[in-house]
Amino acid sequence: MNDLLQQFSAITLEEMSGIKLMNRTDTKFITTMARLEELLVKAQSQYFIQETNGERNMPYFTRYFDTPDCDMYVSHQNGKKTRQKVRVRSYENSGLAFIEVKNKNNRGRTKKKRISLEDKDCPFESYVNFLSEHLAYNPEILLPQIENSFNRITLVNKHKTERLTIDTLLRLENKVTGNNMLLDKLVIIELKRDGNEYSPIRDIMRDMRIMPQGFSKYCMGMTLTNESLKRNRFKERLMLLEKMQII
Repeated sequence: MNDLLQQFSAITLEEMSGIKLMNRTDTKFITTMARLEELLVKAQSQYFIQETNGERNMPYFTRYFDTPDCDMYVSHQNGKKTRQKVRVRSYENSGLAFIEVKNKNNRGRTKKKRISLEDKDCPFESYVNFLSEHLAYNPEILLPQIENSFNRITLVNKHKTERLTIDTLLRLENKVTGNNMLLDKLVIIELKRDGNEYSPIRDIMRDMRIMPQGFSKYCMGMTLTNESLKRNRFKERLMLLEKMQII
């Protein structure tokens, strides 16, 4: 895998500054590690790869917060179109960390608000004011629910109109139940773009029969590690993971 990633032309974080896509549409896909290499070979001529400090496959860490009754999870499970998620995201190689509020509206668009933290383990009190401004929930009752870590490859098309993230080696640790899980066969692909610009990767994945498939790391992680939660909305996704021999 590392040899294949080295064959891509690189783009730096600074060169990507105009492709933040903070107000965007996201389309997710899931596939397996066995098919990822073929996908990367086919995408190589049309995409740059993000390189940071010489690294092209970067480790990420995320801690998700929710109410004691998991209201944010329940909103998604119940099919509510307008919903929020709260997380701490850490870019492990660079040491950068942020607290983020993700808002999804009823048209499927995602807006993200975030502020930087000194590190991923900053005291909760250091971002209560930020959450009070941007969150529909009382931040003082939020609890850490689940943590995940994964490796991320980021591709940018040659016209710089979209970003593609490819996440592998997803590890889950539920802070309430204590359950852990490693999904080492799973690949989560997310296409992030403004508007409906032509996307080369859509054609590639269509030819490979990799179809759009929603996958929330938070909701699926909670479903897989907390059996007490209602999961009707996610049963189809769980069955697909079983069919793909991922779980």
